[in-house]
Amino acid sequence: MLNTVILMLAAALLSGLLFFENRDNPKRVLPVKTMLSCLFILTAIVQPHLIPAYYRFILIGLVFCLGGDVFLALPQKKMFLLGLVSFLVGHVFYVVAFLNVAGLNGLAFIGIVLTLGVSAGVYKWLAPHLGTMKVPVIFYVIIISVMLCCAWAILGENDLTRSGRLLVFIGALSFYVSDLFVARDRFLKNESLNRLLGLPLYYGGQFLLAFSVGYLQ
Repeated sequence: MLNTVILMLAAALLSGLLFFENRDNPKRVLPVKTMLSCLFILTAIVQPHLIPAYYRFILIGLVFCLGGDVFLALPQKKMFLLGLVSFLVGHVFYVVAFLNVAGLNGLAFIGIVLTLGVSAGVYKWLAPHLGTMKVPVIFYVIIISVMLCCAWAILGENDLTRSGRLLVFIGALSFYVSDLFVARDRFLKNESLNRLLGLPLYYGGQFLLAFSVGYLQ
């Protein structure tokens, strides 16, 4: 019941966030985005903590992502870099969480090849437009790629519950894809389509990761 209430509230807040983003109203975006991001932290807290270490690392990662959301909602240019760093740290904790429950396996190797190939193409696509942000972006691309590779490892870990593995993998993949729209919006073309597609993917991914602490065992 509590999960249903959280999801209904999250859907309402996401609708409001998309509305205010489309209206380019940063004063409304910041509180709505903050409340919505706090909800994915609450989601992780109220789930059964089937693997305590996994839960702790996921929770810390979610907290850093909340910080990243707040920074990106602020209008100052330097806030984008702070947001990037905050998300990067969040991904580090996701990586630690994933490696805590899964190691290298056949599917992980396939995922590594696919992910690194796509990420190399993405960086090549962005590089001419990055200017002074080349170094921070390449570090971010590396860590989010590692995060997704580790999610592939969890997907291939047959000793873990299937529902938990799917939540982790789809959540990580959604986060990865959402960042493509963030990059497109920041460095290539600023338009509402990026937020219309990217924000649901991002929040969907975060909530799936938060729910995974109650299903992965």
